[in-house]
Amino acid sequence: MDELRILSLTGNLGYGFPETSLLEGISRKPHYIGADNGSSDPGPYYLGSGLPLTKREQVRRDLPLSLKAARESGVPYIIGSANTAGGRPHVEGFLEILDEVSRANGLSYKLATIGAELDKETVKAAIRAGKVKSMGVLPELTEAAVDRSTRIVGQMGTGPFVKALDEGADVIIAGRACDTAIFAAAAARRGYDMGLAFHMAKILECGAQAGIPLAASDCMLGTLRRDHFVLEPMNMNSRVSTVSVAAHMMYEQPDPHHFYEPEGMVDLEHCHIEQLDARRVKVSGSRLVESDRPTIKLEGVELKGYRAVTIAGMTDPLLISALDEVEKRVRDTVAMLLRGTLEPEDYQLQFIYYGRDGVRARSGPLAQEIGIVIDAIAPTQNLANTVLSLARSSYLHGYFNGRKATAGNLAFPFSPSDLEGGPVYEFSVYHLMEVDDADAPFDISYREVA
Repeated sequence: MDELRILSLTGNLGYGFPETSLLEGISRKPHYIGADNGSSDPGPYYLGSGLPLTKREQVRRDLPLSLKAARESGVPYIIGSANTAGGRPHVEGFLEILDEVSRANGLSYKLATIGAELDKETVKAAIRAGKVKSMGVLPELTEAAVDRSTRIVGQMGTGPFVKALDEGADVIIAGRACDTAIFAAAAARRGYDMGLAFHMAKILECGAQAGIPLAASDCMLGTLRRDHFVLEPMNMNSRVSTVSVAAHMMYEQPDPHHFYEPEGMVDLEHCHIEQLDARRVKVSGSRLVESDRPTIKLEGVELKGYRAVTIAGMTDPLLISALDEVEKRVRDTVAMLLRGTLEPEDYQLQFIYYGRDGVRARSGPLAQEIGIVIDAIAPTQNLANTVLSLARSSYLHGYFNGRKATAGNLAFPFSPSDLEGGPVYEFSVYHLMEVDDADAPFDISYREVA
C-alpha cells in the first residue's frame, strides 16, 4: 500500500463535527475511521464515579453518523478511552449506546472490546517486584494505596488494537488507551515508519484542533506515506499551516520536541514541516526511539470525601482589601462551631477568589469586583453541607475593619446558594509499571453484532 489514509472524526467523540466534513472525509476513501473518547484531563472524578464527561446525548448524535459511514465504506471504526476514563463501567456504558445505535440502524459487524481496568493484585505484585515507579507527580506507590483505589486502569498502546484488527474486527471499542494508539495501530500493522505514524496520530487525536480556525470539533484527514505524512482538514473553510501544526506539539507537552508512548520516545527535533498548498502541510523527519523495556501508565483514584460549594460576589472595596482577615476569622468561627463534631483535619475548606487569585497568584492592584467560590469537603455529604453552610453564613455577616453597613457582604447568583458537589476523588495512582509484554494486561473479547 503506497499510502494509508486515516480519518479522525473529532477531538472527542461527542464534541460534534459538521456532517459535511464527515462526507468530505468519506469521499477521500479512508482506510480507517476513528476518534478518541476520553482523557484524564477532566480530573479524577470520572474514573472514580464510573460516569462519562461527554453526555449520552452527545455521543448519541456523533456515533450513528460516523458508524454508518464506516460500515457503508467497509473500513474499521476505532474508539479509544470509551466514555472518558476507560474503566469497566465506562466501556459498558458506551457499549449500551453502541448496541442501541446498531439496532436502530440495522448494522452488522464484528465487534472487538478491549478492557483496560487492571486487577489490583497484578499491580501489587509489580510493586513487590520493584517494577512500579512514580512519574514525579505522586510519591512511590504502595500496596495500601492500591487497595484504597476505587479502580485502576492502564493506558494501552498500539498492540491490542493491532491484534483486534488482525482478528478481523470491524469495530473496536477500547478502554483507557494512549490517544495516539487509536490511529498509529493502523500504521503498525502495515509496516509504516512509526515515528511518522505516532507524530501524525498525535495531531489526529485532537480532530482538527491544529486547523485554522482551531476546531477540535471537526474532522482531519491524515495521509501517511513511506517518508512523510500530509494533513488536511475536511472542513473546506479550514486549513493547516506550518505554524499551526508545529504549535500543536506544545499541546499538553512539557517538551515540544519529544513525547513518549509505551513503544518509546518520538523525536521531532529534526522533523520538517512544509506548506504544500493553501490548505495542506507535509511533515517528514519524525522518528521513534524504541524503549528498552515496555511500560504501562497506571491511573487510579480514591474517594476523599464529599463536596459542597457556594458562589458569590462582592464589590465593597473595604471588604476586598480585607479578604485575608475575613477568611481567617471565618475559618476560626467554623472550627469553633464544629468542635466535637468535626476537627479541622477532618474537613477541607477552600476560598477561591476570582479577580484576585482564582486562576493565578495575585499581582498588581485589586479588582473592583471579586467573585468567590467557597468549597467544603468532608467525610459525608451532610457534613460537607454543614461545613459550607457555616462558612457561608460566617462570611456573609463577618466583620472587617471599617465595616459600617449591617447588610450581607456577599451577593449570591443562585437560590439555593449552596450546591451539592457529590463525591470527590483524588488521583492516588499515576505511575509507570514495567511489564514483559505491554499487550498482555488488556483482554480482548469478540462478538458478532447483527
